[in-house]
Amino acid sequence: MPSIAIVGAGPGMGLAIARTFGSRGYDVALIARNRAKLDDLVAQLTAEGISAAAFPADVLDHDALTQALKDAASRFGGIDVLEHSPAPAIGSVNLTSPSQTGPSDVQGWFDFLLYSAITATQAVLPAMREAGAGTLLFTNGAGSIDPIPRLGNVNPAQAALRNWVLNLHKELAGTGIQAAHVAIGAWIGAGGPPGVPTAEAEDIAPLYWDLHTQRDEAERVFPV
Repeated sequence: MPSIAIVGAGPGMGLAIARTFGSRGYDVALIARNRAKLDDLVAQLTAEGISAAAFPADVLDHDALTQALKDAASRFGGIDVLEHSPAPAIGSVNLTSPSQTGPSDVQGWFDFLLYSAITATQAVLPAMREAGAGTLLFTNGAGSIDPIPRLGNVNPAQAALRNWVLNLHKELAGTGIQAAHVAIGAWIGAGGPPGVPTAEAEDIAPLYWDLHTQRDEAERVFPV
């Protein structure tokens, strides 16, 4: 069976993407910090007839993230699709405007978004190159394209991730490996900030299947 590894798996987009691929016969490897929460997601997917397993790791711990992906590959006989979408813990987010942003305000976001994406990719790409097939999908905020002043320290890291993914897509053209970027400009679920559109994760998840199967786009933006 083919497999997908979801880095930063949670009850929103991660679970929706897991269901999108799992319902089509994919084994699902879930990677995030909290073992108990991952076990809950695995139980939900298992009850729906989807093969899933948890591999706890903090995306900021590069060695642990690499090992989790290696363990997932061993469990499922390889990783055919990597989806990277880590989300910070609620209450841990420090936001600054551009003029009030210092180097330390940005560094953590580069670690969290870009460096973890590079680490995860390095863990799975060699096997994909050897097989001549694979998909690398990276979730980001729409501020990577159209920055927002209140996210002055977050948007530079988002833009860097987008730039790196689009460049990776170009590099891998013709190798059988697809790399693509998903920019989401909506609050997932209810209770979002005023003026920000809302969407259900289940409405966004099909974009990932499209990018994986159609294999001719470097980026999708939601909402269009």
